[in-house]
Amino acid sequence: MFPLFSLGQIVATPGALAALEKAKQPPTCFLARHAIGDWGELDPTDIAENELSMAHGFRLLSSYQTDAGEKLWIITEADRSATTLLLPDEY
Repeated sequence: MFPLFSLGQIVATPGALAALEKAKQPPTCFLARHAIGDWGELDPTDIAENELSMAHGFRLLSSYQTDAGEKLWIITEADRSATTLLLPDEY
């Protein structure tokens, strides 16, 4: 599948990096899902918001669970200049 939007510069918080290391998962497995519009474990309201954001160029959010059970968020900025991997409590 092809990406639906540009991720821009990819950055990660220390907590996200630690969670990925603990789960022994590379960030690319989550970034690839995010880029194709697989938003992970979001409620229907947030999924609808992402669909609106895709059409109008707003910020995009995905939420995934690592294999170690930690929640990981990915946020792509509205101008698609950057994508950040972070833990919800780092927001």
